[in-house]
Amino acid sequence: MNATHAPIEFELVDSIHGLDPADWDALTEGHPALRHAFLAALEDHGCVGRDAGWWPRYLAGRSRDGLVAAAPLFLKSHSYGEYVFDWAWADAYQRHGLEYYPKWLVAAPFSPLPGPRLLGRDEACRRAALQALLQIAGESGLSSLHILFATAQERAWMRDAGLLTRVGVQFHWQTRGEKDFDSFLARLNHEKRKKIRQERRRVAELGLAYRWLDGSSASAQDWSFFASCYEDTYRAHHSTPYLNEGFFRALARHMPESVRLLVGEQNGLPVASAFFLASGDTLFGRYWGCQALLPGLHFELCYYRPIEYCIQQGLARMEGGAQGEHKLSRGLEPVETGSAHWVADPRFRDAIDRHLDREAEHMSEYREHLATRSPFRQA
Repeated sequence: MNATHAPIEFELVDSIHGLDPADWDALTEGHPALRHAFLAALEDHGCVGRDAGWWPRYLAGRSRDGLVAAAPLFLKSHSYGEYVFDWAWADAYQRHGLEYYPKWLVAAPFSPLPGPRLLGRDEACRRAALQALLQIAGESGLSSLHILFATAQERAWMRDAGLLTRVGVQFHWQTRGEKDFDSFLARLNHEKRKKIRQERRRVAELGLAYRWLDGSSASAQDWSFFASCYEDTYRAHHSTPYLNEGFFRALARHMPESVRLLVGEQNGLPVASAFFLASGDTLFGRYWGCQALLPGLHFELCYYRPIEYCIQQGLARMEGGAQGEHKLSRGLEPVETGSAHWVADPRFRDAIDRHLDREAEHMSEYREHLATRSPFRQA
């Protein structure tokens, strides 16, 4: 650590309410899924907590200058809601009669949004947070520590500290200075441009009207409708929703400028909606749902209208969330993401290291394959 820094004392805090909102938010670089209000809404509405299998244990580092380093740290009793899959690792532990859970996790809960995970006033403070996390993990006797969707710079620090790193891919729309949606389409090859126009024409024939709302303009009825869409989508996939209406309405109250709701209406009645987070120059795609079988509406609400919105608002990027190779043909480009993992048992650490080496080779081949399928016109 830089010698000009005062010593940092680290502690674990079991609720975000134990940390000052302004102090915490000053370290998050404005990332919406790391903000104090976002984490507080998760706690207040039961989305995280000991009973949910996400026990908050926020890392807080203080010096004479106040809160200078932190991390969104949780004890996890399962691997749900993470979007970086380690089920096979947990299964291997169980087959050998060892306990994988609880484990340590640094993440934005239920949010596969890349961004800072080692929070601090500067690089020295952020590196100090990493060392504190490793010390806590090592002294705890637990199986592992996982840091998800960290920045490339942070992953380099983690590799230097001996953590195993893992590479993933997401699909993001990125501006190239388009003036409107047609100029975005002009970047695509003829086949993809024609397909998108056909899809949008079919949706237009449904006669829907659309409303973009933020936390201040969305009504209680809008949030109730979206929550029902969100829950129906999870149940249609035989899954349990992680979040609830109270959480979404809390975000609307406490960080209204950071939420966006797109509602599609037919004959004056809402039929579909999509929820986004917004910060700086980025729109983050998160959840959607539809209460009628309307072909093509998913692409319209989750990709085409958000891209159009970004162009109109002068935003640089729209992140499409986890997985979804189908996003490539809709004009979203592959972007590398990554995580880092500390494993206590040297036998499992070596086995996972070999597995990640093979996985990285496959991921490199996959990225090359995606490049051959680019929807964009060749220069």
